[in-house]
Amino acid sequence: MKKTMKKWAVLLAAVSMAGSAIMGCGASATGSGAQSKEEKSGNESGSAGAAEGAIHVGIIFTEAGLGGNSFNDLALEGVKQAAEDFGITYDEVEPKSVSDEEIIQDEMAASGDYDLIICVGAEQVDALTNVANTYPEQRFALLDATSDLSNVASYSCKEQEGAFLAGALAALAKQEKIDGKLGDSKTIGFIGGVDNPLINRFAAGYQAGAQYIEPEMKVLIDYAGGFNDPTTAKTIANTFVEKGADVIFHAAGASGMGMFQAAEEKGFVVIGVNLNQNSIAPDFIMASMLKKLDSCAYHAIASVVEGTYTGENQMLGLSDGGVDVTVEESNIKVTDDMLARLEELKQKVIAGEIEVPSELN
Repeated sequence: MKKTMKKWAVLLAAVSMAGSAIMGCGASATGSGAQSKEEKSGNESGSAGAAEGAIHVGIIFTEAGLGGNSFNDLALEGVKQAAEDFGITYDEVEPKSVSDEEIIQDEMAASGDYDLIICVGAEQVDALTNVANTYPEQRFALLDATSDLSNVASYSCKEQEGAFLAGALAALAKQEKIDGKLGDSKTIGFIGGVDNPLINRFAAGYQAGAQYIEPEMKVLIDYAGGFNDPTTAKTIANTFVEKGADVIFHAAGASGMGMFQAAEEKGFVVIGVNLNQNSIAPDFIMASMLKKLDSCAYHAIASVVEGTYTGENQMLGLSDGGVDVTVEESNIKVTDDMLARLEELKQKVIAGEIEVPSELN
């Protein structure tokens, strides 16, 4: 059993991170007054009974932490699956602030205990650049961002491919009028968190998918200006509705909750993102585009287990299970014919018969 948990407890106290949840290998955060997740809710790390000498992984989440079915939760699911499949052990750390992330990265790397250190999110890139350069023999994985360092394997998603299916579904739903909230207009909408290349991959794919089905489809595009501004997203959604949009897709993080609220109040159809958000408002959310960071985390660990690890940038799309669309848990009934059409489009994208743009034209 490694002694990393006790070390993390001391470290977290030193950087004023009391209350951060850390779990791994069944050890408790003694000496700090903190209580580990095993002590609170039982050991869910998947490392119990692991063989001596098993691959040991550390994962550092974004400051948003676990809970609420977030990106961090998805990444953890991938680690848990790897623990089940490969018998790896792992420690997980929830930083209290972005500034703490470099301290934790450095301590993990300096310990020499980890075969792989996984860092979640673009907010860790600057810190990781410093730490990875300091420890060139340490293997890192970076999820949902990219790095050019030889000891950092970067995993991100082809958001445009998943969004293409979302756009195609929006157009098909309008053509078939599968719900009473859908009208005759040839207008749909997209709300992004910010205007940057990553978010515009969603927008470009969504627009391309919709116009593949209906070439005359108009796609309204606007940005909330951040990922935690539901008020602005709600205002944008209401403006889109006034302009004739009755299906709106978001890639705006927590800002998207404002779009969901507007849908419930005004009566239009929406599409969620990243996770299956359909159950939030099942009468209004028709589908969710999945961005599967669990697959990214799993691929990273598998590469270490299988001896194929390389510090390269890898983009996971429809062919790798990195993105997809789901209608599960929605009360809006997408027909079997529509689902078959989506599957046909999916296979064409995988085969290269449809090239989905990653930039808005």
